[in-house]
Amino acid sequence: MEEALQFFYENRELIFIIILSIFLGIEVISHVPAVLHTPLMSGANAIHGVVIIGAIIVMGHADNILAMVLGFIAVVLGTLNVVGGFVVTDRMLEMFKKKKTNN
Repeated sequence: MEEALQFFYENRELIFIIILSIFLGIEVISHVPAVLHTPLMSGANAIHGVVIIGAIIVMGHADNILAMVLGFIAVVLGTLNVVGGFVVTDRMLEMFKKKKTNN
């Protein structure tokens, strides 16, 4: 527990920036019109692919268990976001396909 507290104390500025980024992201996304949400989410999948690669690199250079756990969580959450984004994009594209009629 002391190691975790020391980590947070040493990196408090970065943690503060991450927390502010989360609030900023929520504020920006909440004002995006529904029509643009799915195309933007599709574009964000490419960004999350980079996040997954970065998290894997962090896990490879982890020197303590906290960095390893945070890297693993980043990989899992990034992967879930990419897969979910592709599923939603696929569903959106299915809406624009012409339906087959059985005559």
